[in-house]
Amino acid sequence: MSVWALGLNHHTAPLDLRGRFAYAVDQIEPTLRGLRESLTRQPEAALLSTCNRTEIYCAGDTQDMDQTLEWLANNGGVTPALLRSHIYTLRGDQAARHAFRVASGLDSMVLGEPQILGQLKDAVRAAEGAGAMGSTLHQLFQRSFAVAKEVRTTTEIGAYSISMAAAAVRLAGQLFEDLGDIKVLFVGAGEMIDLAATHFAAKNPKAMAIANRTLERGEKLASRFGAEVMHLGDLPSRLHEFDAVISCTASTLPIIGLGAVERAVKLRKHRPMFMVDMAVPRDIEPEVKALPDIYLYTVDDLAQVVQTGKDNRQAAVTQAEVIIDAGVQNFMHWLGQRRTVPLIQQLNAQADEWRAAEIVRAKKLLAKGEPIDVVLDALTRALTQKMLHGALAELHAGDATSREATARTVSKLFLRGQLHSAPKEHKER
Repeated sequence: MSVWALGLNHHTAPLDLRGRFAYAVDQIEPTLRGLRESLTRQPEAALLSTCNRTEIYCAGDTQDMDQTLEWLANNGGVTPALLRSHIYTLRGDQAARHAFRVASGLDSMVLGEPQILGQLKDAVRAAEGAGAMGSTLHQLFQRSFAVAKEVRTTTEIGAYSISMAAAAVRLAGQLFEDLGDIKVLFVGAGEMIDLAATHFAAKNPKAMAIANRTLERGEKLASRFGAEVMHLGDLPSRLHEFDAVISCTASTLPIIGLGAVERAVKLRKHRPMFMVDMAVPRDIEPEVKALPDIYLYTVDDLAQVVQTGKDNRQAAVTQAEVIIDAGVQNFMHWLGQRRTVPLIQQLNAQADEWRAAEIVRAKKLLAKGEPIDVVLDALTRALTQKMLHGALAELHAGDATSREATARTVSKLFLRGQLHSAPKEHKER
């Protein structure tokens, strides 16, 4: 049994390629089932999908990695060769270290951001729902959560970070002289939009609106900020009313097209419009960026802003890596012990078989009227002989070198680690 992982993220793949492998929370269970059905050995598996990464973690035979890559490429509609040029594969302690770093926020666009931990827990729940979570991955992720908690409570990993939502506000402030004079439209009603609305609301904009496919969910979010609610279908006709548009939905296709934005630009008489597309795959067609008076930013653009204060965070990163290294060592030690479980089970079964046979023999002797002391002595001698027979036989087999190696092993096993040595000669007095 081994642990391994493969994936692509904001370091290795462009946004549009990542978008091909983005899965909503409700898609993860059926996707995992499809993956495991395609693999001969059906390993334990978990799928993590965020705007920054898509990763598959498995516990099983590493020979399944190539087949998993091919399945993933086919699922995303690209060739295995293209995917292989952007993907990373990790085995053993490197896979465990990566999982711990991801959970701790060290591999995120926003160093130390807390949202990834919740997304990782969602991935674990989905794997459990798909029947793909076994004891090995369960240990891997539970230990990653514990490490992440220690990193966040004992280091200042998040003290100097700026969130993606805060970065959007910062960029908007560079375009508009006073954010209190703008109207902001939020498209979607998920966690990222919630965070963005919170940051923009702190600047007291002139007006805020929430556009969502489901009005009920949009109303719930809007009520917290005193914002207007509108149906997603009304967006094209009202887009021109807003100075800033922040979008993040789970749509697999763009919901704000080039034509709609062109019309909005004309109606606005070329007043600038600030747009942020936080979705993966994209919510806003990329061609929109070329329009005059449009300032469109994606999650990858925001990443450049969130890197500020990197030097201040380096000491916290060093501390976090020490915690992570300790966690990885403990997990790998546990994993190594797991490999001896079948042998331990065999030893216990053999011992139980010997014990049962001697008890039957002892009962027969007692039934014949043999004294109990004699029966107990015979029982213990028989068990002792059975347990020592293999070791004693090996001590008399092979050449001198192998017998010495066997002697050291037997000494360690039966003499509680005492060094094996020949009896010392007594000096004459």
